Amino acid sequence: MQYKTDGLAFESLSSDPISQFTAWFKDAQAHPSIEEPGAMTLTTTTLGPPPRPSSRIVLLKQVDDGGFVFFSNYTSRKGREMDANPFAALTFYWHDLHRSVRVCGKVERITKDESQRYYDGRPLGSRIGAHASPQSQVLASREVLERAVRDVEDKYDAKGAAGLDGPEAEKAVGDRQVPVPDFWGGYRLVPDEVEFWMGRQNRLHDRFRYTRSIESEQDARSDKWSIDRLAP
Repeated sequence: MQYKTDGLAFESLSSDPISQFTAWFKDAQAHPSIEEPGAMTLTTTTLGPPPRPSSRIVLLKQVDDGGFVFFSNYTSRKGREMDANPFAALTFYWHDLHRSVRVCGKVERITKDESQRYYDGRPLGSRIGAHASPQSQVLASREVLERAVRDVEDKYDAKGAAGLDGPEAEKAVGDRQVPVPDFWGGYRLVPDEVEFWMGRQNRLHDRFRYTRSIESEQDARSDKWSIDRLAP
């Protein structure tokens, strides 16, 4: 496959990677063929021995000066791995723009209040599902999961909210106040390295890597970045 783009010039780059990412992300959101621009590969690694990486697709829910925010069950495999080793990586790939972004950094949990605000904006059925699902654990059958869902629906007087009885039953429920589970919430990946890739003909791609300048642990959120062009 040949990538036909005008390329990425050093002179066009923002001075910090969050601003550069935000500009590219807006382009992806506006592109008619990109249905899920926030889809990203999250890679985590256990401490071992030996260390074993694992990857999955999650959704970006917020990007700000602090980093990249996503949500998960804390007891899931990725949650357990981030507890054991908080360093992780994200990869975005927008094929129709011939662009990719790679992010490396340290993951931290956001506050419970922040998680609750996001959680309150989710569909009721999704909130019920977050309570009911023991994410990443082995299930004996689909029936076990559905029984757990119905138990949570009964607890919050929300029978039918998760759609197990069809869309009409789901619509009839209305909304309910459901607290965010203690085992569920948001993570922020605070980047220390961000790479922007743009495809060009004959694999002579443009790659630029931002690296955060860190003199001490206290300077981990410094906004000083160096930018290097990498060979394709």
